Amino acid sequence: MPDALPVHVVAVDGFWMDRAPVTNVEFERFVKATGYVTVAERPLDPRNFPGVPRDKLVPGSAVFTPTSTPVPLDNPLQWWRYTPGANWKQPEGSGSTLKKRSDHPVVHVAFEDVVTYAKWANKRVPTEAEFEFAARGGLDRHKYPWGNELTPGGKSAANIWQGRFPAKDHGEDGYLGTSPVTAFPPNGFGLYDMGGNVWQWCADWYRPDTYAPRAQAGAVARNPQGPADSFDPQEPGAAKRALRGGSYLCTDQYCARYLVGSRGKSEVTSGASNLGFRLVQSVPQ
Repeated sequence: MPDALPVHVVAVDGFWMDRAPVTNVEFERFVKATGYVTVAERPLDPRNFPGVPRDKLVPGSAVFTPTSTPVPLDNPLQWWRYTPGANWKQPEGSGSTLKKRSDHPVVHVAFEDVVTYAKWANKRVPTEAEFEFAARGGLDRHKYPWGNELTPGGKSAANIWQGRFPAKDHGEDGYLGTSPVTAFPPNGFGLYDMGGNVWQWCADWYRPDTYAPRAQAGAVARNPQGPADSFDPQEPGAAKRALRGGSYLCTDQYCARYLVGSRGKSEVTSGASNLGFRLVQSVPQ
């Protein structure tokens, strides 16, 4: 994909990575210990939303909503809804719960939420380079974290979309929406959900031209930390961090970003029903 080019060589120092995305029960433990309130739960500041009636400024988050019929794929607002009351403990909005989802990845977390959790856990958010190295699981230049076949042996290797996007997910992998973080086999490094299920935050600012300077330098990029600032030509004024891994909404019809080398992006104060995280720890040198 264009923002993952040009291909270049990267080296990273040793690090430990969480074997799976942070789950609802793990995040709940953090909230109980600290009293933390996530961005999606906080009152909205009218100064940040000029012209919006005050009765519309209700805390919430973006929830995926399937369309009733197939639609052109040029407008994501057709299947994303800002849902009042949606947050990590009410994933579909007011009245929804985490029942039977304690081992699913926590979602609706903004970057600030992730950084705060990381400090509490004495860990940090991975760089894009670390995430990609870990996702490859020891395989060199394979398409997916598990190899080069999307469904090896005819079996689903990740929680992704099957069917006509965004109208109907047939759930051939056994899940509609998120799945338990260990529902599918780990990669060669013993890591789960390095592709599919939920997108995962990375520390790097997002720019579509991030890799050009590295490739032009012609040397091995060692422990790259990403660009100094963010720029997305589709939304020039929005500060965005990079995402990795794809989600249960990814499909070759629209977003095949369960591919190891592909990238995502999200505005730093936003969460969504398919966006979570995992953390890393540096190995003392």
